[in-house]
Amino acid sequence: MAKPQASFGVIGLGVMGQNLALNIEEHGYPIAVWNLEPEGVDRFVAKNPSIRVTPAKRLEEFVAALERPRRILMMIKAGAPVDEMLEKLRPLLEAGDIVIDGGNSWFKDTQRREAALKLSGAFFFGAGVSGGEEGARRGPCLMPGGAKQAYEPVKPIFEAIAAKTDSGPCVTWCGPDGAGHFVKMVHNGIEYGDMQLIAEAYDLMRKAGGMSAKEMSAQFAAWNRGRLESFLIELTAEVLTVEDERGGALVDRVLDAAQQKGTGKWTAQVALDLGVPIPTIAAAIDARVVSSLTAMRAEAREKLGGAPANAARIDREELVAAVEEALYASKICSYAQGMHLIRAGSDEYKWGVDLAELGRIWKGGCIIRARFLDDIRVAFQRRPQLANLLFDEKFAPEVRAAEPGWRKAVSLAHARGIPVPSMGASLSYFDALRADRLPQNLTQAQRDAFGAHTYVRADRPEAGALHTEWLKKAKL
Repeated sequence: MAKPQASFGVIGLGVMGQNLALNIEEHGYPIAVWNLEPEGVDRFVAKNPSIRVTPAKRLEEFVAALERPRRILMMIKAGAPVDEMLEKLRPLLEAGDIVIDGGNSWFKDTQRREAALKLSGAFFFGAGVSGGEEGARRGPCLMPGGAKQAYEPVKPIFEAIAAKTDSGPCVTWCGPDGAGHFVKMVHNGIEYGDMQLIAEAYDLMRKAGGMSAKEMSAQFAAWNRGRLESFLIELTAEVLTVEDERGGALVDRVLDAAQQKGTGKWTAQVALDLGVPIPTIAAAIDARVVSSLTAMRAEAREKLGGAPANAARIDREELVAAVEEALYASKICSYAQGMHLIRAGSDEYKWGVDLAELGRIWKGGCIIRARFLDDIRVAFQRRPQLANLLFDEKFAPEVRAAEPGWRKAVSLAHARGIPVPSMGASLSYFDALRADRLPQNLTQAQRDAFGAHTYVRADRPEAGALHTEWLKKAKL
């Protein structure tokens, strides 16, 4: 039998798979590669003639080329293709081998696959990979989840290829079975919220402030030098500078119908299952759905008219200052909701996810990397059981200080008919959390009135569940 030639194997040579394979090889680990279409292997080898790679046209050759324990990364489409690939691999694996799914898989599928592969003595990992094509090549953020003992053979490779910050490599073991894919799912949910909030800030400055794409680019660039510094703010500043070949800003020619791949929807579904409010993120998902209803929106403009006319003059500097406050405070709400959801998932599935570690690894490589993630890391190091990021000793006074501008921006948007679903939802979340009394006392009374669902008296909670015949004159 030929001596194994490769330290690590990659299945799937799409752009992400190719870039990760090159990243791994560049950091000192010879690779073996396999692709469903054999021509993909040929193209990869021809394009990269100088790297240490074992090309395999048959899975048997691919598996035989790997050192033991075999470390195999699958970069293929989520869903049925992952199960099909595992069925083909299973007979070729030995005890201790490790198969890693680097796609955006549903975390419960990862739990099921991990349990099934464990029966044969092999290990299955679900690893979130963030950073896009460039991150995969130069340094992604990695969020692996699986058996702790099986992570040790993978750890040196992942730490080598991950993005690096002053806090170390942007990778951490998230927990057993589906923890990694759960964390990546919520990461993407936070990303949805972040992108929508930035879009709303852009819309306010454009419609209420009359600012051009060039002027807004300069403003986002300025914000990126302060507390809002992040990959998405920097990216936005650059996007707004790109000119159309016909003149004007290219962004103004882009159809206002955003697409989505599903991780945001999963985040909202899981939040409902776990009873965790994520209004900022949910509103961002709804905003994408509404944007896609182009025919309905056209009919709405015809039947309902446009936004209310409002000629009142707005001081641009005051507007920009208010939008900055609203954007910062709302972004903190988005991250707070995401961290709350991860904590709830970790508690539900007994994963032991370290939220401070997520603040550390999200500082680099991933789409939601931002300056204030270092403050988030410190917040959860200071209080590992911190119930909500808004309660932290740094963020609480900052959000309170932002409140006047936040309210001004949201009020202005509502007065001018400019939709700000995520900023508005964030502000309502902030208000609801700290309200002395919410109106759900009426909701519970209604439930008891029509369905005898009982209620608890606020002044005598020790009395337990009570029921009252509320409807004296008519019965439902």
